[in-house]
Amino acid sequence: MKIKHFQHIFRATVLAALISSSMHSFAQPADEVVAIVDSSVILKSDLVQGIAEAEHQLKAQNQTVPPKQYLQMQVLDQLIIRQAQLEQVKRYGIKPDENSLNAAVLRVANQSGSNSLSAFQQKLDAIAPGTYENLRNRIAEDLAIGRLRQQQVMSRIKISDHDVENFLKSPEGQAALGTQVHVLHMRISGTDNNEVQKVAEEVRRSLATSNDPKAISSKLSTGTVTVDGADMGFRALSEIPTELAARVTPLQVGQTTGLVNVRDGTHVLKLLERKQNDQRALVPQYKTRHILIQTSEVVSSDRAKQMIDSLYNRIKAGEDFATLAATFSNDPGSARDGGNLGWVNAGVMVPEFEKVMKEIPVGQLSEPFQSQFGWHILEVTDTRQQDMTKEAQERMARQILGERQFETEVDSWTRELRANAYVEIKDVNMDSKAAQK
Repeated sequence: MKIKHFQHIFRATVLAALISSSMHSFAQPADEVVAIVDSSVILKSDLVQGIAEAEHQLKAQNQTVPPKQYLQMQVLDQLIIRQAQLEQVKRYGIKPDENSLNAAVLRVANQSGSNSLSAFQQKLDAIAPGTYENLRNRIAEDLAIGRLRQQQVMSRIKISDHDVENFLKSPEGQAALGTQVHVLHMRISGTDNNEVQKVAEEVRRSLATSNDPKAISSKLSTGTVTVDGADMGFRALSEIPTELAARVTPLQVGQTTGLVNVRDGTHVLKLLERKQNDQRALVPQYKTRHILIQTSEVVSSDRAKQMIDSLYNRIKAGEDFATLAATFSNDPGSARDGGNLGWVNAGVMVPEFEKVMKEIPVGQLSEPFQSQFGWHILEVTDTRQQDMTKEAQERMARQILGERQFETEVDSWTRELRANAYVEIKDVNMDSKAAQK
């Protein structure tokens, strides 16, 4: 059994172990190095704290706590991996922002019964001075490690269009899409396997020309072989046992599976109908054109505002939008096409641009407004609801496949990180008494 050191935010069940180990570290007059990892060290107090947390976690989950020596080495290995990741965090300068850190600490505070950070700090520091700061630093490290993993591991995940297509055709993919199937289900059972297989073949041939499971059951059941049949109606693929769903998924309407031999007998299924989830992903789109005047070293914000105001007045006076966009807009991609951005999905543009785009009536020129890119005027020439169901399904498939690969890639990346780190383990043969403190 491998003990996983905390890779995420502290759980409330471990808070007591943290406080206990923090009190111990304050009472400890001296510390010693148990391992060196690149340019950092792991102290004996770190190991003692890690062991306390691991024991607390295992007990909270009603799991057996392994022998001390084994637990000690497992925890030390996880501390080494953690420290190697923190070395990478320092190398890449990764730091969580204060809002994210405060939110993460507040979640822990809420789990422990505190409603505010100040109350949580008072509660912890009253038990052991500095405990709140230790906890906050630890959570900041966890957030940074999480961000490091996202950056390093996501780049290793490769999902091809072929992978997506295969997933969407699989039973799991069909279930995720909410596919429902209307099937006839026949189960053939008995003590003589040869006879069961013979009758099952007859059932399969009968299903090719009949959709009456009760008639087939009545006709083919014998004194030693039982044929049970039922019209299952529409069922979500996710509700059908995996080994049967896998056989139904590739069928065309009217086709019958082969013989499916499982523990409770031999099964045969016939697909009568198939339907997808009726929900469609309808996305609002806006056919938009704009003119952008950017600020620069030679164009101040005030000057850019004057220029956009002048263009706005010229268009209102009757000059051609496309001609002025092609001549003056600082957005080269759209300027070549008279300022045309084509059909724009909601959620794609910066907030200031999107707000105006959504609110302005079709065919009306917006007043000048500012975004992080400069000063704009825009016009929405048309709107529509675009069916993006296929794209949404493909995104869902990529997300599921990515999540499936992520843990595998994390393990692979972690092993590589551990192998490439400089690690020197000192004497870690602590006596059992010290380990329990």
